[in-house]
Amino acid sequence: MAFVPALYKNYFIEYASYVIKDRAIPDIEDGLKPVQRRILHTLHEMDDGKFHKVANAVGQCMKYHPHGDQSIFSALVGLANKDQFIDKQGNFGNILTGDEASAMRYIECRLTPLARETLFNPEITEFVDSYDGRNKEPVALPAKVPVLLSQGAEGIAVGMATKILPHNFIELLQAQISYLNKDTFSLKPDFPSGGMLDMTEYNDGNGKVRIRARLDAKDDKRIVVREIAFGTTTESLIASIEAAARKNKIKIAGISDFTSEQVEIEIHLARGVHTQDTVDALYAFTDCEVSTTVNLLVIKDNKPVTMSVSDVLKYNADRTVELLRRELKVEEGHLRDRLHAKTLEQIFIENRVYKRIEDKKTQEGVVKAVIDGLEPFAKDIKREVTANDVETLLKIPIRRISAYDINKAQHEMDEIKTRLKEIKHSLDNIIDYAVGFMQDLILKYSKQYPRRTEVVSFEKVDVREVAQRNLKLRYDRDNGYLGYEVNGTALFDVSLYDRILVIRKNGMYSVINAPDKMFVDKGMLLCGFIDKDVVYSLVYKSPENQFPYIKRCRIEQFIMQKAYLLAPEGSTVQMFTTEPEGAIEVEYKPKPYLRVLEEKFNLGDYLIKGVKAQGVRLSNKEAKTVKLQSVLKLSN
Repeated sequence: MAFVPALYKNYFIEYASYVIKDRAIPDIEDGLKPVQRRILHTLHEMDDGKFHKVANAVGQCMKYHPHGDQSIFSALVGLANKDQFIDKQGNFGNILTGDEASAMRYIECRLTPLARETLFNPEITEFVDSYDGRNKEPVALPAKVPVLLSQGAEGIAVGMATKILPHNFIELLQAQISYLNKDTFSLKPDFPSGGMLDMTEYNDGNGKVRIRARLDAKDDKRIVVREIAFGTTTESLIASIEAAARKNKIKIAGISDFTSEQVEIEIHLARGVHTQDTVDALYAFTDCEVSTTVNLLVIKDNKPVTMSVSDVLKYNADRTVELLRRELKVEEGHLRDRLHAKTLEQIFIENRVYKRIEDKKTQEGVVKAVIDGLEPFAKDIKREVTANDVETLLKIPIRRISAYDINKAQHEMDEIKTRLKEIKHSLDNIIDYAVGFMQDLILKYSKQYPRRTEVVSFEKVDVREVAQRNLKLRYDRDNGYLGYEVNGTALFDVSLYDRILVIRKNGMYSVINAPDKMFVDKGMLLCGFIDKDVVYSLVYKSPENQFPYIKRCRIEQFIMQKAYLLAPEGSTVQMFTTEPEGAIEVEYKPKPYLRVLEEKFNLGDYLIKGVKAQGVRLSNKEAKTVKLQSVLKLSN
């Protein structure tokens, strides 16, 4: 059945397109996902200035969003917690602690003044049928503010995802003004949880950022977390600190959480632990520092498109200008209609045109008599008089005609004409009008949206440098095991991130992470921290002729856990040292006619070569023992 794969392919394409365009990825036009747009549209329909039960709002929204009440409820809570477009009353959860909101029947919401002022205008909004055809929903809200960048967004679709960081609302408006005035601008993310941000690799919204919690380390006995990193909660932060403590990455005596409206987590330090060392360890091993990759993917022209933050802001600014232009055009049209009606009414009453219909017996005659009576004043009317205009005039009550105030009517018409001139001036200078609109918003809401996140540049903490060496590395000579969980001779203190060089008695070496328990050999020449400046010297006996060879080298390059050979395979290491100078005493095996049984060689006379180089032959006699006489012994 050849049609089956094609059927699956078509179904999958339809499913993927639906998830991408209608579920997970926000639209650049208004910066909203469909469920968010439907929630705001529903609240606008319900808006009477009072709070509404969230359960009622969710139920009303279900006529637009066919995916169940829980998806609407969670989206509404998330939108409300951004504190921009939904005013909330009751327990909507806590973004700092991660606590969930109360049930929807207990909490209430309504639109904020900012939402009413900037998001809605049915006269310039395109509507389409809802999923069941019973209602009309907006294709995109006429948002006159940069919603997408101010709120941020995150979504996973089929084969693609978006991660957009929130920015400061006031700074976005200022950047739009700069763009419209053809000045330069820069955009920096701003998080509701505060913290510190390093945006060195932000790449205009398509790179990554590093975010840190704000730590108060003034006290020598405790560290207080005042602000947390974006994307974390106090609960997840405490869990990461406790996990690091269990793994001996940090030493703390205890941790207490006093968070309510502000973050306050007290970390009590262990005895003898320094505050700055613990701060570095917290940034290295816990959620006090997180790295977030960002990807600005939006729906534009009905397709998913990757854009930069600057491009999105420019698009929003241009769209705001166009929306303001359309609103002015709509208002101009309404005012011209009012002026036309007022002019007809004035002429109809002041010039007693209504008397022309007294002897008319048919509707057509009445209409014609009124139109003929208005014809001499065509210059003042400036628009063709229609039958509907006549019908409106004929519905004027007699009491209005008798009480008609010429001065009041003229004053109203003068006000309309003045406003029409203002609109014309605004349309002719639409950029200045848009800038003024944005400046009014800044003046009105600047105190409500201060910057919370500090933009700084900080060095990445090296975990190897800040890890505390609080583990005893031990070696069991009898069994050949090495590690901090081994019972044996204590060698030195290590951390989980230390690199250890182990040189076995057969000349094989490797660099390993500090092991918990690992078999190395029942004999070791050296076990210590890797140091690329140390010179390793050894004398080995060749397996071919048993002659002694000397080799001096540094270990500068290596692959972790990989085994290497310092001496040729099958050779026997007779002497090993890391001392830079000294005398090598070689005792030869007694043989007939062999007169010299001992000989000394100066260690410094031999060159330091690469680790892969062969050794230099010391003698053509078979060595019995090789010893090193240090410089100190020679001086004595």
